[in-house]
Amino acid sequence: MSQQGQGYSQASENDEKKLHDKKMMDLDLVDGFSAEDVFNGKQNQSGFTYDDLICLPGHISFGVHDVTLTSRFSRKIPLKTPIVSSPMDTVTESSMAIAMALEGGIGVIHTNLPVEVQAKEVMKVKKYKNGFISDPVCVPPTMSIAELDQLKSKLGFTGFPVTESGEIGSKLLGLVTKRDTDFVKDRSVKLAEIMTPRKNLVTAEDGIELKAANELLQSSKKGKLPIVAKGDVLVSLVARTDLKKNADFPNATKDPKNKSLLVAAAIGTRPADRDRVKALAEAGCDAVIIDSSQGDSVFQHEMVKWIKKECPDMQVVAGNVVTKRQAKNLLDCGADGLRVGMGIGSICTTQEVCACGRAQASAVYNVAKLAAAYDVPILADGGISSPGHIVKALALGAGAAMCGSLLAGTHETPGEYFYSNDGQRLKRYRGMGSIDAMKKGSDDRYFGTAAVIKVAQGVSGTVQDKGSIHRYLPYLTQGLQHGMQDIGAQDIIKLQKMLKDGDLRFELRSAAAQREGGVHGLHSFERKLFDA
Repeated sequence: MSQQGQGYSQASENDEKKLHDKKMMDLDLVDGFSAEDVFNGKQNQSGFTYDDLICLPGHISFGVHDVTLTSRFSRKIPLKTPIVSSPMDTVTESSMAIAMALEGGIGVIHTNLPVEVQAKEVMKVKKYKNGFISDPVCVPPTMSIAELDQLKSKLGFTGFPVTESGEIGSKLLGLVTKRDTDFVKDRSVKLAEIMTPRKNLVTAEDGIELKAANELLQSSKKGKLPIVAKGDVLVSLVARTDLKKNADFPNATKDPKNKSLLVAAAIGTRPADRDRVKALAEAGCDAVIIDSSQGDSVFQHEMVKWIKKECPDMQVVAGNVVTKRQAKNLLDCGADGLRVGMGIGSICTTQEVCACGRAQASAVYNVAKLAAAYDVPILADGGISSPGHIVKALALGAGAAMCGSLLAGTHETPGEYFYSNDGQRLKRYRGMGSIDAMKKGSDDRYFGTAAVIKVAQGVSGTVQDKGSIHRYLPYLTQGLQHGMQDIGAQDIIKLQKMLKDGDLRFELRSAAAQREGGVHGLHSFERKLFDA
């Protein structure tokens, strides 16, 4: 061989060696395991929860505020905040649904209500206008000041419209405020005697724009502006205090056509629930969630098919499921989304009582993988107690996280606050499988409507005051953005592509590693979630 040929051969060998060394180096630099290895490896016979896993960090090439959280609730409903409030009677009614939609998520109004009441709650969300109080608390003229004092202490505000019936939609007679009642010694006096009468009030006609209402309040130097329709019927109220703190909500979940907020509602699988679906559709409901602890039933299959035939524009989220076979059966019926989770909520005892369910991380990964083939998003329902858990749910393929206990205790949840013996401000929170909730009708969710003995699959409890959703949701979303930045994913599409390609790496955590990953080694500490 010539000297030149030997040189080429040597150079080729050197290139091959460098390529080999680089491959070996790259191989040595891969830490952790892919999700497929963790959940479906040949040696794996365990189910894993969120706390069993940790996501390994990736490379950061963008700022935390560059992270976008756009995802999907169902086939046709996008979300800019991948958080959904659970259809529980201590979590979601119209106030919560409005707040969730304004913040970019969506609320699901619970089904423990008469059909007409649930439809009315949906209508409140659909008719909501930012800055207008569509359901102000009204009082009748026959109420005494003493009774008003009790109402004020319970609700925490001091100004009320006075209407003929004491309800919205009735003729406006006047307005009663703190100034009218403070210096009246006889608290048995009726409001009709001390209220500011209608003729002295500044009002606006129904249809006024928020900007014009704001200008009218400022020019009149009044605190409240009643909005009236024909016949002096009160239809809404604008308060100066609300306008001062009123803000735009650029992430709001809205109908692209009429700009109304989007809302979902829960239903059961009884024949009577078909009438409920019709009433919800007439009220403008955008999606229904079929509320069942075990969704793979003939009853739910029939309900999904019926809704898709009778209300083709209504999005249908089916469930709950935890296995691929359960999921496939509902997807084949036409479901637009799946709710994943069984027996893992903080107040749920289904796994304990019924010995049936699945660890949530395993359920989310396996069901999401199948649903992706149908282009259907899933909701990771339950087991969420921190922003980190939501990051893990999204990292395992979920479209959004459905939260109950995480949102319980906020101002927008149903129910009243009360104080514990040690002075903590609390709200009641209960599972829909608790005896208390089942007595109100949620036993249908557990196929127990006709049961002589009701077997509880949940408990009732209390949670601490968390403040307003409008302060709490931004804390959660900021946590999600930080988590995704650490992973190296600028959006959820990239995050789930990393999952699919095996580039998103995980490790299982020992009990000691889980302890190490939380607060430890302190005599005492105060957990402050965010600085408002």
